[in-house]
Amino acid sequence: MKAIIAEKPSVAREIATLLGASEKKDGYLTGNGYFVTWAFGHLVGLAMPGDYGITGFDKASLPILPNPFLLTVRKVKKDKGYTADTGALKQLKVIEQIFNQSNSIIVATDAGREGELIFRYIYEYLKCNKLFERLWISSLTEKAIKQGFDNLKSGSDFDGLYQAAQGRSRADWLVGINASQALSIAAGNGIYSLGRVQTPTLALICKRYLENKNFKVQKYWQIQLLHNKEFIDFKSISVKKWEDKKQVEDTLKSIQRNGNVATVTSVESKNVTEQAPLLFDLTGLQKEANKKLNLSAEETLNIAQSLYEKKFITYPRTGSKYIPEDVWAEISNLVRALQDRETCKQAVTKVKWGRFNKRIVNDLRVTDHHGLLITDKIPSALSPKENAVYDMIALRLLEAISGACIKEVTDIALEALHDDFILKGCKILESGWRGIKGYFSDEDSEPVQDLPELRKGDEIKIKESIVLEKTTKAPVLYTEAGLLSAMESAGKKIENEEERKALQNIGVGTPATRAAIIETLFSRNYIQRAKRSLIPTEKGLQVYELVKDKKIANVAMTAEWELTLQKIENNESDATDFQSEIETYATTITNELLESTIAKENLPQLTCPKCKSQKLIIRDKIVKCPDEVCNWIQFRNVCGVQVSIVDVERLINKGKTSLIKGMKSKAGKKFDAYIVLNGDYKTSFEFEKSKGHKK
Repeated sequence: MKAIIAEKPSVAREIATLLGASEKKDGYLTGNGYFVTWAFGHLVGLAMPGDYGITGFDKASLPILPNPFLLTVRKVKKDKGYTADTGALKQLKVIEQIFNQSNSIIVATDAGREGELIFRYIYEYLKCNKLFERLWISSLTEKAIKQGFDNLKSGSDFDGLYQAAQGRSRADWLVGINASQALSIAAGNGIYSLGRVQTPTLALICKRYLENKNFKVQKYWQIQLLHNKEFIDFKSISVKKWEDKKQVEDTLKSIQRNGNVATVTSVESKNVTEQAPLLFDLTGLQKEANKKLNLSAEETLNIAQSLYEKKFITYPRTGSKYIPEDVWAEISNLVRALQDRETCKQAVTKVKWGRFNKRIVNDLRVTDHHGLLITDKIPSALSPKENAVYDMIALRLLEAISGACIKEVTDIALEALHDDFILKGCKILESGWRGIKGYFSDEDSEPVQDLPELRKGDEIKIKESIVLEKTTKAPVLYTEAGLLSAMESAGKKIENEEERKALQNIGVGTPATRAAIIETLFSRNYIQRAKRSLIPTEKGLQVYELVKDKKIANVAMTAEWELTLQKIENNESDATDFQSEIETYATTITNELLESTIAKENLPQLTCPKCKSQKLIIRDKIVKCPDEVCNWIQFRNVCGVQVSIVDVERLINKGKTSLIKGMKSKAGKKFDAYIVLNGDYKTSFEFEKSKGHKK
């Protein structure tokens, strides 16, 4: 018998159906010489400090450097502690029995770093030593699975991938556990979380927020001229930017008094070629979906994973935008299949058959998985969000195989009196890939105007002239799309030139983990959304101020580690050396943080409203009475809004907060209300108009 282990039950069922293992058992399927079982994500993980006998946050125990690292069954929080997840324990027993009854194992967890780690940690925890082979596929279509089983690879071929995954896992543990405990001890008030990747990401958000907040806006003025020639209206704008309003108004009057005429001083035309975009990798898809659909990175990943499991797209957690030569042969069939999809039918008619652009084919640029593609299975019934993300991937494929867009761009200089003016014109010579959607300029840039025939020396009448008041622009706050770009290109921001060159294509985190990092910052109450922008909370800024000059916030170091992990994956670097480096680093930052002092919030001294004797403990997530008999508690996050310290004080002292705006009901509807303390010391809402109470 052969054992097959997948990452999820849904994938296991697909494989079992194909192999004829149709008999359902508790935790696995069997038949035709196979046992097909599954994990539920990470069933096994690195043990926590308590498993090494270290309880609580103790300065004397830091830094914690496990040797060896222990593995433990996934744990869940219960009451005041953590306990083994009963579902994980049960499934591990099933997997152990199946491994014991089998001659060999086929690994069918997701083909990537995390999928490899999920299996290897189970394999190691169960002390299994059976030979295993690897199913390495990029889509879950029947054809792809069959090809994968025909080309099973030796498990040892992926030792580098496992060592990189294990190295990342241990590095995150060493940095996260030690730094978080050290900062929490230094703060002496609540739990603070730091991490190898989450802290440099928080630093990016805080730095941009403070640059935006502290930016001094300055006014300046330009003159805009409106012209008409050959029945075409067009505009030019002054090169000069005036800082004095009176000066610009005087200049405008002089132009008007002197005949309202501008002279063409130069005309320069050139052809500009815009290459077709490459396929989406995961980060590219997340950025596009955030810009166009306002989806978070996490939402986009979940939708893409769902489309993958329904066999509509290839493996989504990819870091490549290219495909290998052998996949190119499939492209024509994929394009033909899109003729049956209503939303893509029109775009398919614009594709030039027989002249497909092969720019996306590059075997050397394909990592674990190729760029995102659709499969030949075309969806019919999807949710609106799934449809929108699917169409993004499908239309990007059509754009990628289309030719370049060729434009004739004309730059014209004018002179009016003694001042220079400029204008730009554009003519589409060949629509190419931009014809697929019919957008000929990027959505965030101004559309380029049509121009009449103009020659040097031509005199053009000025129909109208106006002064435009403008302001200097502050650095824009990060949206999720902007943050993903910053994480992706973190290496380019490094000041040291040699480091920057070495790390320019290396980011913070990987395409597969960036969404989770952003979500972690939300869950830690370090960042929040302000419309579409990401801004730090008071707590996030407090942490940033403490760590901004320390190693843990160093983007360059985090990017360097990503490069080392890639090298370990490719068997070009040693995993043991990497762990030693991380241990040294964890020791340094632990000592740095223990010597720090964090500004204590000037918290009010409030007496418990219920027992009237104890002083309340105020944390960023809860306000509670320390007396376990009294046990009065109030959560500070109410319907998605953080209750301020001022409102906590009002609630306790006056029995009612100020009007809290923007709370969300379970149905997702926004509402405003007061939080009031009732006679039984429980809280409820009071609405502004009705003044009625709602529990």
